[in-house]
Amino acid sequence: EVLWRLLRRLGVPEADVDDAVQEVIWVLARKLDQVKVGSERSFVLSAGCRVASTLRRTQRRRRETYDVELETFAGSNDDPEHLLEQRRARALLEQVLLRLPLDVRCVFVLYELERFTLSEIATTLEIAQGTVASRLRRARALFEDEIAALEKGSAPHPRRGRAPAATKGGAS
Repeated sequence: EVLWRLLRRLGVPEADVDDAVQEVIWVLARKLDQVKVGSERSFVLSAGCRVASTLRRTQRRRRETYDVELETFAGSNDDPEHLLEQRRARALLEQVLLRLPLDVRCVFVLYELERFTLSEIATTLEIAQGTVASRLRRARALFEDEIAALEKGSAPHPRRGRAPAATKGGAS
């Protein structure tokens, strides 16, 4: 379930998520002898980040589209206004997440949406905890910039590498 949500939040269309999960499992099966005991979860989630990146590149080349929101809207008994508001919020979140560079997006999704701790993310992605904290600060700054730009009706340059603003406590 965590892998499925991670892939979805990293921009894999819902129609392709099951295939992406199978791809991650295939990668795990091929490299199982290289995975350290106890780090299986880390391997699977980091492989998920790479598979999502590959699938998104492939998706850009496809011409077909799939409207999951329309299917969800048609099959629901909830208030239409509430469903429309949820759909807009989900689309906005997805739009903003897709504008973040993949390395910071993975950290952001794992921390803010999946509620992993910094040390769990460091272990999962096999990077230093300081790198996780730095990427999270950068992701938050970029996320806020993207939201502000969308509220103003403009779109900042996609994937720009803005350095995080200085904090009151000094450099971290």
